Amino acid sequence: MTVSLPRQTVLSGSLAVVAALALSACGAAPDNSSTTKDGKNTATATSAADFGGMSQLVAAAKKEGTLHAIALPRDWANYGALIDGFQKKYGIKVDVENPDGSSQDEINAVTSRQGQNRAPDVVDLGSSFALSAAQQGLLAPYKVAGFDDIPATQKDAKGRWYNDYGGYISIGCDAKRVKVCPKTFKDLLKPQYKDQVALNGNPTKSGSAFAGVYAASLANGGSFDNIQPGIDFFAKLKKSGNFTPVESTPATVEKGETPISIDWDYLNAGYADEFKSKGVDWQVAVPTDGQFSQYYSQAVNKDAPHPAAARLWEEYVYSAEGQNLWLKGYARPARMNAMQKDGTLDQAAAAKLPKVSGTPDFPTETQQSKAKQVLGQNWSKAISG
Repeated sequence: MTVSLPRQTVLSGSLAVVAALALSACGAAPDNSSTTKDGKNTATATSAADFGGMSQLVAAAKKEGTLHAIALPRDWANYGALIDGFQKKYGIKVDVENPDGSSQDEINAVTSRQGQNRAPDVVDLGSSFALSAAQQGLLAPYKVAGFDDIPATQKDAKGRWYNDYGGYISIGCDAKRVKVCPKTFKDLLKPQYKDQVALNGNPTKSGSAFAGVYAASLANGGSFDNIQPGIDFFAKLKKSGNFTPVESTPATVEKGETPISIDWDYLNAGYADEFKSKGVDWQVAVPTDGQFSQYYSQAVNKDAPHPAAARLWEEYVYSAEGQNLWLKGYARPARMNAMQKDGTLDQAAAAKLPKVSGTPDFPTETQQSKAKQVLGQNWSKAISG
């Protein structure tokens, strides 16, 4: 698995509609008002049954012939295999715009291109953005066949969004440059790690970096309601000289500029595979003192120019085939527990996941919003100087 620059998730307090106006507003209005076999509008179908079943949904999607996606790097969580698999199975072309874009870029494209043929059909958003987008009426209710398998805490009851894949914050370490790799947040404060500890981006803009601070908070007496101990931890890490301002990327990892990186376990595990042939012994540990898990969320644009293809894409990525492809990219699919029970889970891929214990909890929308606000107010001051 190849790993590229991680997706950056902008953590603004609200969806930046003003920023969306900077995007081009040209483009013809789409004709997304076709009807199903029994006369229902494809743009308002809330399940495959509304199309008369999967075969009719497939037929409608093939007639549209195209799916517009955005911010899906081929080498992030095995998305390349998912895109190729969908195209091969259904003969529908997947156009991916701005593959390294952010959740905010996706929202900007949805809001600025309403009624246009080049609007995104589907989005893959950080969880807080999915919640906000649903509140703003940007998403179409649609329940995939495996909807009931998705835990209640990981989906919108109306089907406007649902988690697709995720992972845990982990500590990646170049064992050839670091004599003893850290395995906990407490370890990161040890003096031997001077100028070696990095985050994957700025936590006020990057979803993975934000999660890293949240995890550090849990490791230092904080909670989902209180991220400040995580900010204080990084201030202490900066003061000790261990925290480097260099943002971790595959390039900085390979060059040895960020020998210790706090990032999602599926990205760090991907580095371990990718860099083995380049002489980098990249080890991955999920810190036991700060376990923080989060998922991305799928959704259909309410004004999707290809509404049937959008809904077929969701059916595909939540099928056993699609979920296992994410798993092969070290990402934990939302239907993993149900697939384990029904025997459809790829056991070999599951066995390669970084080890964790217990069942993950997730912060609520209110808790995330408060954490983002506190982080925005205090982060720069905490690591300055």
